[in-house]
Amino acid sequence: MHRPATAPALREPNVILFDWHATLVDTMDAMYYALDEVLPKLVQLRLIDRLVPEGKSKTAEDAKLVRYVREHNKLHPKIKAQRAISRTDIFEVLFGRDDEAKKIAHREFDKQYARYFGPVRPLEADARNQMNALRQMGIRLGVLTNRKRQFLAHEIYTVDSTGWHELFETMVCGDDVAHHKPHPDLILKALLNLDMPVDTRCWYVGDSTTDVVAAKRAGVTAVFYNGVGWDADWLRKIFPQTREHPHAPEVVIHSLPQLVRLAKRLS
Repeated sequence: MHRPATAPALREPNVILFDWHATLVDTMDAMYYALDEVLPKLVQLRLIDRLVPEGKSKTAEDAKLVRYVREHNKLHPKIKAQRAISRTDIFEVLFGRDDEAKKIAHREFDKQYARYFGPVRPLEADARNQMNALRQMGIRLGVLTNRKRQFLAHEIYTVDSTGWHELFETMVCGDDVAHHKPHPDLILKALLNLDMPVDTRCWYVGDSTTDVVAAKRAGVTAVFYNGVGWDADWLRKIFPQTREHPHAPEVVIHSLPQLVRLAKRLS
């Protein structure tokens, strides 16, 4: 577990909201199959000229990703092999602040994801027990995703054979709100559903920079789930805390047991 030097003291959580894909479950194969269908259509979708211009990317690695997609209409084989970047982060890297372009890309992604989604497995074998431990502490749980409700509903009712639907008091999906992450809409909608205040006693746990930005914009505690094991140097690159990219998580965790231990320590 790691906390940035500038992070404020953590408050005991009364709500923990989780990102779904690549935080609680593995759907990377279906996600990358869908991206393989979307990226060759960027010209057809009139998005190729809306890619982030050269010299405007957050990092040199982001610039390389954009350049490769612009030239080849697909992801670099290394990125596909690593399967470590979410589609939301990929669209953020490709289109930056162009919300309209991202909306078009997300809409096309959902069309393609419908062809591939299905079985999902927990990222951590003991995930159900860890979430039950949080519930036994009186912490209310919710789950969020940029994807459509039809996808999450199927996945949450079938994961682990029996489903996890009973673990969460609210589920908020991309088609429930006006704007996808990194906008805060999903988080704010979840707290409204729970009739809970918007403050730092709500923790939002996610695996992407987009999740962290959404949490900070919402005014809740950002917990970065570093399941792929990025090192400290890489974390500093993706969370540079500059004027243009100021957002960083309050805490970085590597597993759900770490999250449970942290919540217990604060209780």
